[in-house]
Amino acid sequence: MSPRLDFCIILPVYYNEESLRPAYEKLKTVLLELAPRWRGGLLYVDDGSGDGSFGVLENIHALGEVPTTVVKLSRNFGQVMAIRAGLAHCEATAAIVMSADGQEPVELIPQMLAKHFDEKHEVVVCTRADREEGAYRTWTSRLFYATMRKLCIPDMPTGGFDCFLLGPAAQAAFRQEQELQPFLQGQILRLGFPRAWIPYVRLKREFGRSRWTLGKKVAYFFDGLMNYSFLPIRAVSFLGMLLAALGLLYAFVVLLAKLFVGNPVKGWTPLMIVVLVLGGAQMLTLGVFGEYLWRILVQVQRRSPYFVEQVLPPRAER
Repeated sequence: MSPRLDFCIILPVYYNEESLRPAYEKLKTVLLELAPRWRGGLLYVDDGSGDGSFGVLENIHALGEVPTTVVKLSRNFGQVMAIRAGLAHCEATAAIVMSADGQEPVELIPQMLAKHFDEKHEVVVCTRADREEGAYRTWTSRLFYATMRKLCIPDMPTGGFDCFLLGPAAQAAFRQEQELQPFLQGQILRLGFPRAWIPYVRLKREFGRSRWTLGKKVAYFFDGLMNYSFLPIRAVSFLGMLLAALGLLYAFVVLLAKLFVGNPVKGWTPLMIVVLVLGGAQMLTLGVFGEYLWRILVQVQRRSPYFVEQVLPPRAER
């Protein structure tokens, strides 16, 4: 991107063929309206889309109506890595991250820029106050982020966020992050720079369908839990102490039965209960430790977080 840009909008793309052109028209309008004061551009990152998204991006790039860069990754590396790739190619003063499906109102852009350039906030976070979506998505999202707020990140907004602005210092700090199993919202809130909040209503999806499946949500939840909380390790420790206490209590009951009744506890059932409970606890403990060891292995391997296949730089201005 041209270093003359005041801001750049980074849009990770994954199976967004239908929504790219309508969203572009809205973004273009805002960029042209802001041009007298702030000069901006677009930076699309195609995260290994299997549809015709890259072809649409090539057409948008060929128009040359606003400064547009297209970065194509070699395969799907995930939304956070796509954002990291976008920030690595961003040379604007401020970087704005938005989704490519058009669910964030474009009216947020001038508000974020004013918070950064006029009020000097290095980080601007747009929080979801509500959603124009079904009850299932609304309540599962609130449950997800409320749990993260309670267990891991105290300043996490209840509705969560995906749209934010990073100033030059915040961009430099974010690029230093080396987590290969990252939790994006935690990374942004961890930066610690002066921060502003802008509430908004997330719009309903007009084109295509969400690829943010339940399985991906659960995996992302564990990324946040494992990276920003000691709860799993402490829960295992507590479970061990609880089972030890129950074991001592059971032994005391058996001893009393032997001394005063003369009939110690017998039978196959209590023995199997003890074996199954202890076996389950041991497997749970091994699973938690295995999760941490796997994350450590991935981290120490120091593999590249993404690979860029192609870059389409901004066209020369007419």
